[in-house]
Amino acid sequence: MQLLMCPLSLRPRSGEHVPSLTAQIARASNPDGTTAMWVRDRLEGLWCDEDFADWYPRDGRPGLSPAQLATVCVLQFLLGLSDRQAAEAVRCRIDFKYSMAMELDDPGFHHSVLGDFCGRLTEDGRADRLLDLALVRLKEAGLVRERTTQRTDSTHVLAAVRDLTRLELVTEAVRAALEEVAGTFPHLLDGLIDEDWGLRYGRPVRLGKNPTKPMTRILATGDDGVRLLEHIHRHGAHRTSGPRVQVLRQVMVQNYHRDAAGRLLSAYSPMCRAAYG
Repeated sequence: MQLLMCPLSLRPRSGEHVPSLTAQIARASNPDGTTAMWVRDRLEGLWCDEDFADWYPRDGRPGLSPAQLATVCVLQFLLGLSDRQAAEAVRCRIDFKYSMAMELDDPGFHHSVLGDFCGRLTEDGRADRLLDLALVRLKEAGLVRERTTQRTDSTHVLAAVRDLTRLELVTEAVRAALEEVAGTFPHLLDGLIDEDWGLRYGRPVRLGKNPTKPMTRILATGDDGVRLLEHIHRHGAHRTSGPRVQVLRQVMVQNYHRDAAGRLLSAYSPMCRAAYG
C-alpha cells in the first residue's frame, strides 16, 4: 500500500528497438503479422516518452514508459479489451511484447496502471493534444493524406474503454460477493440464485472482443448487485458480512444512482449526468 501511494516520476526511454529474440520469435510465430505488430512496424516513433514529460513529477519512484502505455491503449481500443485483458495480453502475447519493444521475460504491469494512465490522459486536454501529435506524425509517415479530414475521437475511445472496464469491475464485484456468501452462509442464497446467475457469475468475467451492449449489461449487473445486497440485509447477514460484500457495496455506491422514479442508473450514463449535472 505504501508503494502505491508514492508518486511516479518519468524516466524517458527513447529510441528503443525491439529486442532481437522478441523480433525473431514474433516473426516466426506470426509470419503474416498481427494488429499489434503492424502498429509497431508502421507507427514506430508515433510517441516517445519525452512527449509525456509534463504528465509526471520529476521526483518519485520510476514509472513505466508512458509511450508504451499509450500504445497499449491504442491496441486495447482496436481489439476491444478491458484493462485486465490488455494487461494480460502484454504479459502473455508475443506480438504485444514486439509492439512495445519488450523482452520476452518482461512481466508487464498490473491492470490498474492503465486506469491511472487514462486518468492522466483526461486532464487538461491531454488526449486531444496527444492525438493531434499522432496525426502529425502519421502524415509525416505517409499514412494520412493531406487535405482530408481526420477524426480524433478521443472521447469515444475513452468512453468505450471505460464501459468495458466498468462492466468487468461490477461483474467481478458481484461474483466475488456471491462466492463469499456461499462460503460463509451456504443456505442464504437459496431462492436467489438460478441458472442464469450461474452462467453470469460462475467463472471470472471474460468479455471477449467487442462485447455487445456494455451499458445494458452494466445496468443488468447493477440490478443483480442490488438484489444480492437487499437479500443479505433481509436475512440479517449484513452484520457479519465479509470484505467482498463490503467491496460490492462500495462499487454500487460509486457506479450507480437511482432517479426520481427509483430506476437504477449508471453514474456515468448520459441520462444520469443530465439528471445530476
